[in-house]
Amino acid sequence: MSLPGTAKHPTTGSPPPRTAGHWRPDIAASLVVFLVALPLSLGIATASGAPIMAGLIAAVIGGIVAGSLGGSPLQVSGPAAGLTVIVAGLINQFGWQVTCAITVCAGVLQILFGLSRLGRLALAISPVVVQAMLAGIGATIVLQQVHTLLGAQSRSHAWENIAALPESLIGMHWQAALLGLSVIAVILIWKRLPEKFRKVPAQLVAVAVVTLCSLPLGGAVERINITGNLLEVIALPALPTGGWGLFAIGVVTMALIASVESLLSAVAVDRMQHGPRTNFNRELMGQGAANISSGLLGGLPVTGVIVRSATNVASGAQTRASAVMHGVWVLLFSVFFAPLIMQIPISVLAGLLIVVGIQLIKVADLLNARRSGETIVYLATFATVVFENLLEGVMLGLALSFLMVLWRVVRSNVHAERIDDTPEGAQRWHVMVEGSCSFLSMPRLSSVLTGIPEGSEVIVDIEADFIDRSVAETLSAWKIRHEATDGRVSIEEHGTAALQKALDGPPQRGRLRSAISSGMAPWNSWQRTHAGNAAERGERALIRGIEQYHRRHARMVQPDMEELAAEQNPRTFFLTCADSRVIPNLITSSGAGDLFTVRNVGNVVGSVGSDPSVEAALEFAINELGVRHLVICGHSNCGAMDALLKQPEKASSATPSPVEGWLRRLREVRGIYKAGHQVGTAAQRAGYGETDQLAMVNVIQQIEQLAAHPMIAQQVNDGSLILTGLFYDIGAARMVRVTDEGLEEMGHMPGELTAKTAG
Repeated sequence: MSLPGTAKHPTTGSPPPRTAGHWRPDIAASLVVFLVALPLSLGIATASGAPIMAGLIAAVIGGIVAGSLGGSPLQVSGPAAGLTVIVAGLINQFGWQVTCAITVCAGVLQILFGLSRLGRLALAISPVVVQAMLAGIGATIVLQQVHTLLGAQSRSHAWENIAALPESLIGMHWQAALLGLSVIAVILIWKRLPEKFRKVPAQLVAVAVVTLCSLPLGGAVERINITGNLLEVIALPALPTGGWGLFAIGVVTMALIASVESLLSAVAVDRMQHGPRTNFNRELMGQGAANISSGLLGGLPVTGVIVRSATNVASGAQTRASAVMHGVWVLLFSVFFAPLIMQIPISVLAGLLIVVGIQLIKVADLLNARRSGETIVYLATFATVVFENLLEGVMLGLALSFLMVLWRVVRSNVHAERIDDTPEGAQRWHVMVEGSCSFLSMPRLSSVLTGIPEGSEVIVDIEADFIDRSVAETLSAWKIRHEATDGRVSIEEHGTAALQKALDGPPQRGRLRSAISSGMAPWNSWQRTHAGNAAERGERALIRGIEQYHRRHARMVQPDMEELAAEQNPRTFFLTCADSRVIPNLITSSGAGDLFTVRNVGNVVGSVGSDPSVEAALEFAINELGVRHLVICGHSNCGAMDALLKQPEKASSATPSPVEGWLRRLREVRGIYKAGHQVGTAAQRAGYGETDQLAMVNVIQQIEQLAAHPMIAQQVNDGSLILTGLFYDIGAARMVRVTDEGLEEMGHMPGELTAKTAG
């Protein structure tokens, strides 16, 4: 049976249809992004040791190619500070043209990543590792550019840059240093000006203003040197003559880092806007195409850049046209205004890059790592990136993150506490084993068990989702040894993994079941009460259940119960069957004080005066407690409904049994069902058997009895009281809402009701 529902709205990452109204905000946003991208592209090229124009080529390709083909419509791509360390190392090792070939191969690898649908796997990388990597890159940039700002030569290694800092300070070129510091000062001051000024990017203002101020110095300061314009400096890539292993490592490293940085930037962009979501695999292919193009034309590697992307979103961009147009503006400027670029002092770009590097080092990231217990991962990744290289730092960070997750997931919580002694004076101990119990838990488990005194009575509570053979054998052997010293051991299992299963075959991880964790599991699933007659077993199960409540749950519920001790304030009157399988608080996810529950055989309201207990409960709930919501809840395989179907049309005796007498008041319901009530027909089409069909019709009839009750009829009519009919499918552990129109499944997207077997 089909139920009405809301149509799904898949997100494909495709941009919305372009209209004339989109062009104006896209053009405005593209100009702002262009003004931010221009100085950053020049600075990143300088920091990488690449030709200056390589940064502009990458900006053009990133805007036009990645902007057109990528899966994140509002992300802006170009040369990124995150790759400066890698590119600088590759240039030192292979030279510029071979580095361009590595960029091309990395682009091919990114396209393969996208075709293999590996885009979302990048999101599995720990954010702490990425944050520490960026901070390490930022520190490396700062250490390098400080020397350039002082008019000295930067070194290739962090230790060398630190060691050479006193020498650079002593031999400082004061004009270059003054210009670099001025850039830093302008950027910091600009961010504190009124918003109307801040609409112009601080980086552009700083570079333009300080460059103008430097013109009187002429050749006293070193400036950018470009031979020819953008079209003249295009260089084809070249393959290396040897060192193919290192070449391959460079390709993989560049592809992985560029992919991760692009995808994380895309995730950030998705969080900043409410438009189409990113298609991660398409984004990888778009980035790959951009890197192939950039490498072939002699440009830097391209990634998605969060600084430019955030500027794009904040500037009101509507479609990917903004990113594409920003690339066009960079192209036009590079072709026609290259002489202006050569007026920029090197130390000016150094000051800009120092600000960028410092911005990559975020104290908040370190504090978050500390709060999450991942400080060691952050610091180890950061230090290795700075003092060794980026690839080793990332690999170390990933390894530490994996080990930390492994430790947190597979370890178990084992502890013991002494409880009240037995009447005979023997010590009583409670041992709690929680989590995943593997051989890694053995040291702690053995230590706790060894500390239990001989001859004591021990209750071992196990709530585990995984138990391997070593743990099962250890517990079994310890139990035998302890009982040999006149001790007593009771092992109670509440989790989804069993000791016996670990001994019988390969260990398997059990499913998480919150009902068990909250103490809702049936006694039979965790108690062994086979000895004695039925009455003794029932009493023993009850007592052990109460003991477990005091050991495990009383402390958890006590604060809530303390608040409810003075009065109750339930929200719902809940009338359901007396069947032991129906647990109102479990199936409604409610707690103490939420439901005013009444139970009887067959969840019957009856006519006025037919059941004083229901009448009294209704009066008290509505008039005294102010309950405004009334529920009738039937259930599957109801014994009362089954007996009602089998009961003869005429009374079998003048003095019926209590059950027969009770069911006689439901004969009208059976007649309505037999006459073909639409709810029964709907249940039949959904695959429910006769007993369940009758139970659903009974729910509707009891709702009608409530609605007509003199005590509440007027309140139901004026809407101040709401009536709800429910049906609990026990086997499927699923609720169905029952209305005059039919059935409605609850708790998921509407769809076909699950087919049922008859009866």
